[in-house]
Amino acid sequence: MDYALRQQRLQSELEPLKLGALLLTHLPNIRYLCGFTGSSGVLLLRAGRPVFFTDGRYAAQARAEVAGARVTIANGPPLAAAAKFAAQHKLPALGIESEHMTLAARAGLRRALRGKVRLREVGPLVERQRMVKDAAEIALIRQAVNLGAALLDTALKAVRPGVLETEVAAELEYAARRQGAEGMAFETIVAAGPRSALPHGVASANPIPQRGFVILDFGVILHGYCSDMTRTVHVGKMSSAERRMYQAVREAQQAASSAVRAGVACAQVDRAARAVLRRAGLARYFTHSTGHGVGLQIHESPRLGKAQPELLQPGMVVTIEPGVYVPGRGGVRIEDMLVVTDGGAEVLTPAPKELIEL
Repeated sequence: MDYALRQQRLQSELEPLKLGALLLTHLPNIRYLCGFTGSSGVLLLRAGRPVFFTDGRYAAQARAEVAGARVTIANGPPLAAAAKFAAQHKLPALGIESEHMTLAARAGLRRALRGKVRLREVGPLVERQRMVKDAAEIALIRQAVNLGAALLDTALKAVRPGVLETEVAAELEYAARRQGAEGMAFETIVAAGPRSALPHGVASANPIPQRGFVILDFGVILHGYCSDMTRTVHVGKMSSAERRMYQAVREAQQAASSAVRAGVACAQVDRAARAVLRRAGLARYFTHSTGHGVGLQIHESPRLGKAQPELLQPGMVVTIEPGVYVPGRGGVRIEDMLVVTDGGAEVLTPAPKELIEL
């Protein structure tokens, strides 16, 4: 990873804001900028060499991982050490990540600065930079996606009437660890029968019924990057209405995927999915946005929703996941990950989407 280039790009954005430095406290942003993977640290980005502060638990790890910044091991909280450094160096103004700092942390920072440095809130500068992935990131995301997709067979073998949803999730998650995943990207969703009408129906102690849809939504973390995919299967023979529902969602997912290309507004991709479901008389059952960015976190910008004017750019990695959720009956969702390219988009998820009856 070219951490120096990332830091330079961010530094160039601070100059028009007339900030002496930017204090980064959001751990995914810190990892993106200097490579640290621990759970305690802050990064002070300033003119000259940035300074990374952590505590003694991470001394060896920080020295091994941190690139492009001087490592300082604090005797107390890293945030207090960074504040002391800023006060001593008389920085005129210190930017803080307003979306990621609690009121208590901000109050403590002000006390530590003792009025010597003015605090200024900044928007999601790093998150906007993270939206566009470089070649190294896309390669890692591709590996995570492939590992995740390979788990589908494990899940399908586990889905049987009477088996608990949590048992299916356990089999899937165990296989993920066995194949090298660092963890799951989010709480695994296994929602069967009427519960498949819950968009975020995480695996419960309910048994899989004799017939009905089963939504399987899962992802892994590999080398720090996340994957995300959803497939919906059916236990028992489907009715004609259920078959039409599945086909409508699949067509909506294809329409939205085909709309993904550089220069297209996120809202336009969302509209492509909704148009298909509207023609099928199912639009009112599609209750969330069509997709979101994925990277070091499972939910990143951009969001592919109704009122999102953000234009897609080459290098953005997004999900396309329309769904239909009919209360009391069940639901269907199909999800792939795509990378935006100069000429359109590449579907990263290799798993099939044909209708499966178990």
